[in-house]
Amino acid sequence: MSENKIDRRHFLRSSSMLLAMSAMHPYMPLTGTDAKRVALIGTGWYGKSDLFRLMQVAPVNVVGLCDVDAHELKQAVQMVNARKPQKNLQAFGDYRTMLKETKPDIVLIGTPDHWHALQAIDAIKSGAHLYLQKPISKDVMEGEAILAAARKYNRTVQVGTQRRSTPHLVEAKQKIVDAGLLGKVHHAEMCCYYHMHSDANPPLQKVPDFFDYEMWTGPAPLRPYDGLPHRGWWRAFMEYGNGIMGDMCIHMFDAVRWMLGLGWPKSVYSNGGVYADKNGKSNIADTQTAVFAYEDMDCVWQHRTWGTAADPEYPWAFKIYGENGTLCGDVWKYDFIPNDDGKKLHGDLLWEKEKYPEDLKEPNIELHVASATRRHMINFLEAVDKGIKPVADIEQGHISTASCIIANLSMQLKRPLSYDPIQRVIINDEEATKLLMRTYRPPWQHPTPENV
Repeated sequence: MSENKIDRRHFLRSSSMLLAMSAMHPYMPLTGTDAKRVALIGTGWYGKSDLFRLMQVAPVNVVGLCDVDAHELKQAVQMVNARKPQKNLQAFGDYRTMLKETKPDIVLIGTPDHWHALQAIDAIKSGAHLYLQKPISKDVMEGEAILAAARKYNRTVQVGTQRRSTPHLVEAKQKIVDAGLLGKVHHAEMCCYYHMHSDANPPLQKVPDFFDYEMWTGPAPLRPYDGLPHRGWWRAFMEYGNGIMGDMCIHMFDAVRWMLGLGWPKSVYSNGGVYADKNGKSNIADTQTAVFAYEDMDCVWQHRTWGTAADPEYPWAFKIYGENGTLCGDVWKYDFIPNDDGKKLHGDLLWEKEKYPEDLKEPNIELHVASATRRHMINFLEAVDKGIKPVADIEQGHISTASCIIANLSMQLKRPLSYDPIQRVIINDEEATKLLMRTYRPPWQHPTPENV
């Protein structure tokens, strides 16, 4: 098992004060005259949210927005200019044209998962540094190719696993994990009990004139059109994403790996399927359990989109069990419960409503994670400027993404799988190895680590 060397020197001024994700400097908005040229691919809900958080912490020049939905694109241009008028902002329907014509320093990618790899690699090859939403890829070899491109072209890539920049979780890591309050750790549990599985069954429709469905689909299979796929609908299909495993488990699994300094799991086993919600078109698992095995330790995931949460206080969360106590964490809070009569510890999320009142007017904002995303952007920009790896470097994002993808493959094949990241194979399993790279729809060509 390869170990991830995580910098543990995060400086905390206090539990209620702003935190630095560079691990050395107190948090403060970046200032200066050298505004980065920024472009966004995918101007939907989370793409705009990431861009607005970046605009809040650094002087940037937004030079390009790209989307295959002309209505989304027009709205995004209006919203960006309403935040701060941009002198050179252009709108595009094809991200390749945007990269060529605007030559951005930084690219943000907020498209559905099936597009991440091609767009990420093209952005890196164009010379841009990259903020890439999770999961980084739809299959394992795409992730290997993105990682290879980032290293080959010496570009900084920050992955949107912002639990690593969540103030109260940074505090929990320092005060509890790094301080040794847990003692030896041999087990972690992660879960999501949100009712996320769609039971929709919409009829086939005509593709609207303002939406380029061919380009939206890109390398994925072309499903018969049954409505705009924005927000939640595309997540209902394994053609475009990695299910709830790739959407929700990745956050909590990545947080546990970061907390404990874990690298690749020795093996992954998963079981599940569509057990309860059988009436709709969705083909992602509504019930799934996965075991990520390490030396003398298991990280166990479970999701159910039906029934009640095992712990109503922590319906989407992680729990790390040590010999001396238990650490529970989610996007809202953390709790440390010692095994003996020791002191319990609790921390809450950092709200910044007064500091950033514009957040309160932003449609669909996840207000409770805005402070984490701002710090994630600060860490990204400092990594770019200093030539160092960010806290959610592409390699870490690849490990967390690929492990979740392998869990889905294990569920499909009904057997444990062990991935060798050096040889890039599933050990002693030729059938599983072939599934590490999906088939692209022509004319799109699947990237590999060797051809980037």
